[in-house]
Amino acid sequence: MSALNVIKKISGRYFSIPFASRVLIWMLVGALCGIFFGTSVLFVKPLGQIFLNLLIMVAIPLVFFNLVAGISSLGNLKDLGRMGSKTMLWYVCSVLVAIVAGIALMTFSGAGKGMNLQGVLTKNIGEIPSIGDLLISMFPTNIFKSFAEGSLIQIVVFSVMLSIVVLQLPPQQKTPVVRTFEMAANLMRNLVELILKFSPVCLAALMAATFAEFGTGILASLGKFILTIYAGHIIMVILYMIVLRLFTGISIPWFLSSTKQLYATAAATCSTLASLSVAMDIADTKLKLPKKVYSFSLPLGAQFNKDGTALMLSGILIFTAQAVGIQFSFAELFQVMIVGLLVVEGSSGIPGGGLVTAMLFAKAFNLPVEIVAIVGGIYRLIDMGNTTINVMGDMVVTTIISRSETDWKPE
Repeated sequence: MSALNVIKKISGRYFSIPFASRVLIWMLVGALCGIFFGTSVLFVKPLGQIFLNLLIMVAIPLVFFNLVAGISSLGNLKDLGRMGSKTMLWYVCSVLVAIVAGIALMTFSGAGKGMNLQGVLTKNIGEIPSIGDLLISMFPTNIFKSFAEGSLIQIVVFSVMLSIVVLQLPPQQKTPVVRTFEMAANLMRNLVELILKFSPVCLAALMAATFAEFGTGILASLGKFILTIYAGHIIMVILYMIVLRLFTGISIPWFLSSTKQLYATAAATCSTLASLSVAMDIADTKLKLPKKVYSFSLPLGAQFNKDGTALMLSGILIFTAQAVGIQFSFAELFQVMIVGLLVVEGSSGIPGGGLVTAMLFAKAFNLPVEIVAIVGGIYRLIDMGNTTINVMGDMVVTTIISRSETDWKPE
């Protein structure tokens, strides 16, 4: 057998391995290299840094186009009416609950304290902005400067204001504008997917550099982080089922059995958007929900209701602060809630998109994104749970709205 055939056979077997498994394999290889070869493997660190730069590069346009496309495609402001307001209220409240859960659980577990990275990364940390400064900084004076500097809060505010204007355009003008933003949003999602194709090797480089610099002491912290996030997921599921039972009276086992395919899809793809078609099919064929409700609330939820992502973002922020020795005051935690809500509303629904958003979230509070990158090594493990919670929250709210807005009852 020629060398070329051997290479083809090996590469064929390699690419037949599921992508998620490849990520974990490379992550393990990188960690082992960092442990056994020490600082001699630090030459691979630039590869990981380039990967981080690419993710941050695409993050701002990703948030902008997703937000504008999501809001401007809803119809017009008057048509949203009672159902739209009610749906958004449910979504906002559930996201805020998830953010608070992430803050509380990570504060209680103290997972980041064991990393002890204060002396290494203190130079990257600035001061937490005050509430007054935060409010002023939300409104840009020059939106091009905001894009150039990566000011996430200002871009989110500009996106919302622009979307409201688009909603009020005449139909003949609105349609091409909405299509343009939707195409741009899809383009950014495809770009992120392209970048993420290199994530196995790049995450291996990050893991190798991390373990070479910090040793095995971070393993306990990362394990504790994963357990804390999944504890939050369990709490959210329990809250969903309680609320669902109270507001609809339906059988919880029946609901979970009818929607189980959706959760399997979400865990496998780690993509809220990829799970949307399955969610709509289940809403129609399994739950028999009214089309006028689920056709509106599920796409809306895919963009704006990401409870799993919200819990993970607030958890990562507290984890990062603990790792570098920063403790938030109650006023600062309130800022975390508000900024977290804005960030979640602009996050994408693609695999790995939450990691990009987490970097922006940490950057918004002047915390080092390097620690978020460390979490990136095990991100796939928690993203399965994040996405499952995201889609479950959408389906629960859709079912509640169906019960309150129509005469729907489970068959």
